Parts: sequence; C-alpha cells; structure tokens
Amino acid sequence: MDAVIIIGAGIGGLTLALTLHRAGIASRIYEAAPEIRPIGVGINVLPHATKELSELGLEPALAKVAVETKEATFFNRFGQLIYAEPLGRYAGYGHPQFSIHRGDLQMVLLEAARERIGADRILTGWKCVAVEQGAEGVTVHFRDASDAPLPSQRGSCAIACDGIHSALRKQFFPDEGPPRYSGVNMWRGTTRWKPFLSGANMVRAGWLATGKMVIYPIRNAIDAEGRQLVNWVAEIETPNHRQRDWNRPGELDDVLPPFADWHFDWLDVPAFLNAADMVLEFPMVDQDPLPRWSHGRATLLGDAAHPMVPRGSNGAGQAILDARALADCLGSIADPVAALKAYEDRRREATAKIVLTNRVKPPDAILGEVFRRTGDKPFRTIDDVISRDELAAMSEGYKQVAGYDRERLRAG
Repeated sequence: MDAVIIIGAGIGGLTLALTLHRAGIASRIYEAAPEIRPIGVGINVLPHATKELSELGLEPALAKVAVETKEATFFNRFGQLIYAEPLGRYAGYGHPQFSIHRGDLQMVLLEAARERIGADRILTGWKCVAVEQGAEGVTVHFRDASDAPLPSQRGSCAIACDGIHSALRKQFFPDEGPPRYSGVNMWRGTTRWKPFLSGANMVRAGWLATGKMVIYPIRNAIDAEGRQLVNWVAEIETPNHRQRDWNRPGELDDVLPPFADWHFDWLDVPAFLNAADMVLEFPMVDQDPLPRWSHGRATLLGDAAHPMVPRGSNGAGQAILDARALADCLGSIADPVAALKAYEDRRREATAKIVLTNRVKPPDAILGEVFRRTGDKPFRTIDDVISRDELAAMSEGYKQVAGYDRERLRAG
C-alpha cells in the first residue's frame, strides 16, 4: 500500500502519523508552514485524550513540559467561588489532565514523529491546494510559499488535518461560506506569575455579558523566582471580528476595561493582564456540522472536520481521538474507502454533538446560570442561588457529551 498522505503537521496530523506508525501503516506529512515552530498559547488535554497519548508512550515527555491540572474553579466577577471540582487523576481518572502550551504539545509530538517515522517524511513548505482520486489512490497537488507548483504526490489516501481553512474542506464544500461567528471575541495571552490557589487550577470567572476570563498555568518553575507561565483568555461579547488567525496580535487596551475592578484575594487581574508577555486576538467561530467528511479516499480530521468554539477545552482532544479512530479503521479494514467511511461513522455524529453543545452548554454555562439567577450581583452564599447537585449535573452533562465521563473511560 502507498503511504497515507497527511496534510498538516498540527496536533491532529502528528498524532495521526504516530498512531498509523503503531499500526504498521506508512505515512508522509506535508505542512504548509516553512518551518514547524512552537506557536500559540495554552490548551488543555483532557483525560480521554491523554489516555491516547499515554498509549503512544508520550506521557512522561508531556509531564515534563505541562502542568498536571488539579481542580476546576468557577467564580463570579466579584471573586466569589461558585463551584469547584477535582480534575484528571485527582478526580479518579486513570490519566491526567494536562494544561500545556500548544507549542510544547506540538513539539513533543513532532520529536516523537521524527524519531519513529523519520524526519525525511515530514515536509514543510508544502501547501495543499487540491486532491484528485483514482481507483488505486490519490494525487495531492501542492504549492510553495511563493505559490509556485510543487511536484504532485501519490498516496493510498489523503487526510486533511489543515484546520478550519482546509483546502480539502473547501474543495468538498465550495459553497459552505465563512466560519460562523458566535458574537464573542477573545483575547489570549501568557503572563509570568507566581502560583495562585493550588498552583494547578483551571479558573473560569465572570460571564460574557460583562467579560469572562479563563486562567490556568501551563509551565511550572520557569525562573529563579518559582513563577509559572500562566495562560489567560478574555472573552467579551463583540459585534465585529476579523478572520480567524491563531497568531494575530491583539491590543491589551481592548481587553482591560471589563476587568478593571477584578481585584481578588488570590489574583489582581488588572496587574496580571498588564504583565502579559503577549496578547493574541481571536474570534470565537465554528462551522455547522457537515453531512459527510469522507469522499472516496480522502477525509477530514480535527478542525478541518469539526471546528468548534473553544469552550470546554476539547478541540485538541477531539483531533487526538479522531486520529486514534482513523488509524484503527485503516489498520483493520483493507479497503481504504471503506475504512474512511467507518472512521466517519465512528466520529462524525459524536463531534457534531460537541460542536452544537459548545454553542449553548459548555462547562462555563455554570457561570451564565449564576449570572442570570443573581442578576449579576454578589450572593450571600451560593446555596441560596443554586444547589451543588445542580452545578455538578451541569458539569457532568458536558463530560458525557464530550466523551470523558469516568464511567465511559473505565468501560473503554
């Protein structure tokens, strides 16, 4: 069998190459960027995804560069605690939850891929523009950074792991239209800061109508002062947005006003934001679920298949789960067309539910519910507003949709 052509060397593409290698299937990766650099900011890898990465032997390498997250904590904008729950191994899962710089995760995957499949099979500066299919395989067409054509490449099948602006997605669905804007813009950054709370908390605070933040550390002990690299996301309802670009610089002045009075006993948020090393601006966008991913010997994976608004810490994890499912299908079904269809049948509806849930009931819906019940005012005690059982049910409901409730992982 010819090698599988993987388009894109992000988290999904690299994980796919590693899972295919474990199944004895050759692949080649073609990345549009001229070099693979550790770009981006923080993400979380939930237990269902760390389980897959652990089975690839990557947990020790990840543990060296990540923070093992201990607890999720939800606060209103007055700094009052709404809800707390343990995470990962601290919640009884068999695998950890990692908070990690996206670039660190990508570099761990890249080093493993170079070692296992060979650095010569990971090509940069190859931008996919189209795919053609025949009875025996696919031909993928590429261009370089100057838009000059590169030699077309033959493979057994082609897997688009090239994100929301995927060339193959556009080829398959030319009339789909631009990404759907949620009405919320976000600014993301990192700040070097001394540990707060447990030193391994994922904090969600406030609400979108007045400004919401997500804050969590992604690297430990980065200097002699024992500071952490802390990731933060500010989300604000905003009528206008620009095209999604992971690396577009943002302006701190656009972020600060809603959080000017957020002086909590565990964090002075304005001071924290003013100390940021970098700020990126990013609209919260997704696309409606597609009716199909697989077209003969070509299919979509990760953000190319199911772009979702980044709530619930689930985008990277779903790409990792896609990779495992696709490798399993290609390893167990001789006909590539049938294998890609089986992969789609296994993953498309499951991810569609997450895309739609992230629009209306992600984990931070807890904040929205308390915001509405209190009229955006401080409370005497959270039990006067909402019961712990109701809060826990909201959290557990999302885990079940996203596929990482404890019972399902134990059964799997």
